[in-house]
Amino acid sequence: MAIMHRMQPTTEELNDAQRLIQQALAEDLREAGDITSQALIPAEEQGSVRIVSRQQGVLAGLPFAELVYAALGDTVQFERHVEDGSRLHPGTAVATITGSVRALLTGERTALNLLTLLSGNASLTAQFVDAVAGTNAKILDTRKTLPGLRLLQKYAIRCGGGANHRIGLFDAVLIKDNHLGAWKAARHGTLADAVRHCRAQVSAGIIVEIEVDTLDQFRDAIQGAPDIVLLDNMTCEQLSQAVELRAELGPKVELEASGGVHLQTVAGIAATGVDRISIGALTHSAPALDLGFDWGRS
Repeated sequence: MAIMHRMQPTTEELNDAQRLIQQALAEDLREAGDITSQALIPAEEQGSVRIVSRQQGVLAGLPFAELVYAALGDTVQFERHVEDGSRLHPGTAVATITGSVRALLTGERTALNLLTLLSGNASLTAQFVDAVAGTNAKILDTRKTLPGLRLLQKYAIRCGGGANHRIGLFDAVLIKDNHLGAWKAARHGTLADAVRHCRAQVSAGIIVEIEVDTLDQFRDAIQGAPDIVLLDNMTCEQLSQAVELRAELGPKVELEASGGVHLQTVAGIAATGVDRISIGALTHSAPALDLGFDWGRS
């Protein structure tokens, strides 16, 4: 089994998953519980089920699926056959779950919702990573995640071989056009001034990034020595020119391309020499990967 990146979630990501799973089970079960399984399946009945991939992709979220069954409180054995970051093919057995049939049925949808969503994020990321192979460009996510799923989706991006942008508004500065519009209206400063102003206000080590959408803005912004300049919706020709200007004006500044990035365009964008390519679609538009339960096999 090919593994892109053997991944395990951090403690913070596991804690976030536990919180999310409790919420998901609560909305599914309320006070009554799984009334279908209770009515149809004897409480003592034991069984086994395999989680199987129906299509090609990259696995993400298996430790979280295991947490679903731990949260149900039943004695269930969860055996992983592959690790997160593994490339899957149709028919790949991902895990075998053995125990109370009622518990297996009750946790099925919550476990699969997490697995199919996160594996979809990882699988789409892997396609972009493959498309830029041989270049220096890294594929990054954005903050365009589903509410409550930020850390889990960013974990899935890493499973697919991508890298994480800032986690939220709290851990890095990203000066965007709306920030600049408000700031310039009050102070009439240059983009370089905005970068310097932010640098002076935040703790040492905090990344300062600024978004520009023209080369003139780029020439202005890079004078402030940001860590990263985000080149928004620029053509490949403009990106190449920005790379050349960077070599002259600020060789240590990283360049990030964003906007209009698709599987058909990402290789050309990477070939311009940018360092980073951020793609919102990795989290907001990735199709779910088809995984299902196969019953009656041990």
